Amino acid sequence: MLLSFVLTGASRNRKLERANPPMLNYIGYVLFGITCSVAMMAATYAAWGVISDSAAAI
Repeated sequence: MLLSFVLTGASRNRKLERANPPMLNYIGYVLFGITCSVAMMAATYAAWGVISDSAAAI
């Protein structure tokens, strides 16, 4: 929900040719970092399951 708000605000500001508020940029970077971290943890967990031949990991 928050990610949708951030992306909508950023695209609206781009359309109106305005700068984004600093808090919007900060929240966007934090959400991006969290999303990348979770994706990397999920990929690592899946790879560990493949390496250790554990079907329960996937």
